[in-house]
Amino acid sequence: MRSKCYFDTFEDKGEIMKGDFISQADIEHLQEIVGEERVSQGTSQRELHSHDESFHLPRLPEVVIWPHSTEEVSKIIKWVHKKEVPITPWGAGTSLEGNPIPASGGMVMDLQEMNRILEIREEDLQVDVQAGVVYKELNKTLGNYGLFFPPDPGAAATIGGMVANNASGVRTVKYGATKDFVLKLVVVLPAGEVITIGSHSAKSSSGYDLCRLFTGSEGTLGVITEVTLRLVGLPERFMAVRTTFNTTHDATATVFQVMSSGLSPAAMEFLDEKVIEAINHYKSMELEEKPTLFMEFHGFSEAGLQEEMGFVEDICQGNRCSSFASGIGLDERNTLWEARYDAFEAVKRTATGLSPLIIDASVPISRYTALVEFAKEATEKLRAYIFGHAGNGNIHVVIMGDPQDQKEWSQIEEANEVIVLKALEFEGTCTGEHGVGIGKRRFMPLEHGNSLAVMLKIKEALDPKGTMNPGKVFP
Repeated sequence: MRSKCYFDTFEDKGEIMKGDFISQADIEHLQEIVGEERVSQGTSQRELHSHDESFHLPRLPEVVIWPHSTEEVSKIIKWVHKKEVPITPWGAGTSLEGNPIPASGGMVMDLQEMNRILEIREEDLQVDVQAGVVYKELNKTLGNYGLFFPPDPGAAATIGGMVANNASGVRTVKYGATKDFVLKLVVVLPAGEVITIGSHSAKSSSGYDLCRLFTGSEGTLGVITEVTLRLVGLPERFMAVRTTFNTTHDATATVFQVMSSGLSPAAMEFLDEKVIEAINHYKSMELEEKPTLFMEFHGFSEAGLQEEMGFVEDICQGNRCSSFASGIGLDERNTLWEARYDAFEAVKRTATGLSPLIIDASVPISRYTALVEFAKEATEKLRAYIFGHAGNGNIHVVIMGDPQDQKEWSQIEEANEVIVLKALEFEGTCTGEHGVGIGKRRFMPLEHGNSLAVMLKIKEALDPKGTMNPGKVFP
C-alpha cells in the first residue's frame, strides 16, 4: 500500500504549487482544444497522476489533459512548446522506475482515451492502434483472428507506454521485446510537428531506424500517438513445466543449460523461495517453497513437445531438482502464470505499510547464476525477494522497507547500488525492461560512457527547450 506520508512530504517541503506554469487563461485555451471535461486541475486527478508503482516520491502536475487524436496532441504540444511548460506523457501509470512521474510539475498528458484499434491487417500479421490501447485487451481481440502480440509485462500497460519503455516480460526469451514488433509510429515532436516513421513493410534498409530511436525513449523525445505492430500466430500446442530445487545455484544453473542446449522455451521464470512463500499466502496456493523455475514451450504437435520435455527433465534431474511437473493442464497452467504475474503484488501484500525498491538488471545468461547469488548475499539482512525472466538473464530484486527509516533505507539503497554495479561489471545493463526513469539515471554514464553524450545531443536537437518529460533518463 502507498503511504500517505508521500503526499504530506511533498506538501511540507513546499514543492507543489499550483500556478507555477499555468494560468487560468491557459486552462481556458486548453479547454478550447479538447473540451472542458477533458482538462482537470482537481486534486484527485492530480494525485492519481503524480506517482507510478515505484517508491519514488510523487510530484503533482498542475493540470491533466486527455486528448483523443493526434491532431489534438499536436495542438497541445505546440502550446506547451510556446509556453515552455513541462509535459509528461502518461500511459497507465504502471511503470516501476518513476518514468511517468511529472518531476517538474506542469502538465500530464494522459493518452488512455486514445484507445481505438484502427485496423487489423490479418493477412499481413499486423495491427494499427492508438497509443492508449491496453495490450491485454488488444490480445483478446486478436485472439479471434488466431493472432497475438507477444510482449507481456504483466501489468495492464498501454501499447504507447510499452513502446516508450520498450517493455518485454515473460515471453521475451522466445519472441523478443516490444522493439522487435514495432513497424511504424506516428509521433508528435516537441514543437508539435507530426511525423510518421517506419512502414507496413516487414523489413527495410531505408535510412536511420527512427522507430528504434523513439522506442525506449520514455517520452523524452516526443509523444507516440499511433503504432503499427507486427503480430504472431497463436501457438497450436503448449506445455508448461514447474520444477523445484533445493538450492538457488541448482535452479539458476539449469537456466543456462536449458538455454544453451538448443531448446527454445517461450518463457523461463525464476522465483526464489521467499517469492513462492508470498504467492502461497496471497493466492492461497500450496506450491513447494523452494527455488522454482516456471517454463513454457510452444509447438505444433504434442509428440514434439513431449520429446522436448524429455530433454528438459534430463537437464533438471542432472541439477538435482526435487520435483518436476510437466504436461500441466490448461487450468493449472493458467493458475501458475497468474501466480507469476501477481508475484510483485504478493510481495507487497506481505509487507503492508512498507514500500518497494525494485532492482531490474540484466546480464549475459552465463553470468545469471553469479548475479542471483550475489544479490542474495547483498540482501541477506533485508526483506528481499528475487525473481525474474531468467531465460534472458533478467533479474528483479524487490526489497521492502520504510523510506522514512533513514538507516534501513540507506541499507536498501546500498544493496541496489552494489547489485546494479555488479550487473555492469558482468557486462550487463542497469535496466533490463523497466527503463531508466528517475531511479537508474545515475548509472547511465558508467554503462554508456561517451555514447551518453550522443544521446544527449539527440535530446537537445529534438527538444531544445527541455519540455518533454524532464528529469528522466539523463543524470
